[in-house]
Amino acid sequence: MKTLFLIFHGFQEANGISKKIQYQVQALKANGMETHLCYLTDEQGTKRRMIDHQVLVDYGNGLRGKLYKRFEYNSIANYAIKNHFELIYIRSGHNANPFTIRLVRKMKKAGIHIVMEIPTYPYDQEYIVPFMKLQLFLDKCFRKQFAKYLDQIITFSNYKTIFGVPTLQLSNGIDFNEISVKKQINDTSYQIHLIGVAEIHYWHGYDRLLQGLAIYYSTQVQYKVYFHIVGEFTGQRERDECIPIIKKNHLEPYVILHGQQHGETLDLLFEQCDLGIGSLGRHRTGITNIKTLKNREYAARGIPFIYSEIDEDFENMPYILKIPANEEAVDIEKLLTFYKQLHTTPQGIRNSIQSLSWNNQMKKVIDSVI
Repeated sequence: MKTLFLIFHGFQEANGISKKIQYQVQALKANGMETHLCYLTDEQGTKRRMIDHQVLVDYGNGLRGKLYKRFEYNSIANYAIKNHFELIYIRSGHNANPFTIRLVRKMKKAGIHIVMEIPTYPYDQEYIVPFMKLQLFLDKCFRKQFAKYLDQIITFSNYKTIFGVPTLQLSNGIDFNEISVKKQINDTSYQIHLIGVAEIHYWHGYDRLLQGLAIYYSTQVQYKVYFHIVGEFTGQRERDECIPIIKKNHLEPYVILHGQQHGETLDLLFEQCDLGIGSLGRHRTGITNIKTLKNREYAARGIPFIYSEIDEDFENMPYILKIPANEEAVDIEKLLTFYKQLHTTPQGIRNSIQSLSWNNQMKKVIDSVI
């Protein structure tokens, strides 16, 4: 079966979403699918739509290039039909509009199976920047009409239908060949190192942990707690929620901002750290149940972690601590008590999620359309 994996953006080496997409493509191939990836590039201002490493369309630069990459989709449909693709796997760009509707309608009319992954649902609450709300408005106007041409929607939530379309419920997966397990056990008798790896959005709730650290260090404590933030703030809101807490409470010695890291540098940071920080603010976007990629990456690393949503793959695991889904500061003393009573090993944590490989998850997609 020939599969076209379609996304509406490009790639960044250290970006978790980019890595996830590559893992999904590899998993489809490992399951016997001839899989090609359609994506965008922007090199020196020139916009191109690519199929693997070949240029499908060169849109040029300037305003023309910016417009064409958003409205020109006929080349994708023609390519899929001409090359006899049987499955189109779309990663949602929240971009339902007359142009994308024409794309899926044309491919559906040619008898091609079409599924779409919505990575986070619901997603309306994520649109807080005014200029992005226009895109959301258009998506709201057209998404149900767009969805009529889908065979199913892939979700990591518990929703049985989305936009009137039946869903296939998956877990975010892991490529165990790409993520190394933590090798060393650190001495945590006098200190502990926490790590949060993310493109930092307000729903990650790192401000809650920082508030907890501010309370913890407001008394004379001997035991040191360090928080390593790995990733960039995605907007001014996120920066304003976190940086003032650090400065006001003089947390600079204990909160280390590493920026984006990947490869060996990221591996070394995980060796240094003892406990992972997942999302602590998903309730801010109205989400209760979700199976985040970050939780699985921490488990694959073999590191215990905390989070506040409901993640059915981890709810009963002994190496996770659930934080209340509210706006209260994280109780650092409770966190330390949890960590001290752990009796797990990195390899033991990793072994507990072997069923969550991307190969297993993407096989469910294949089985659902064959």
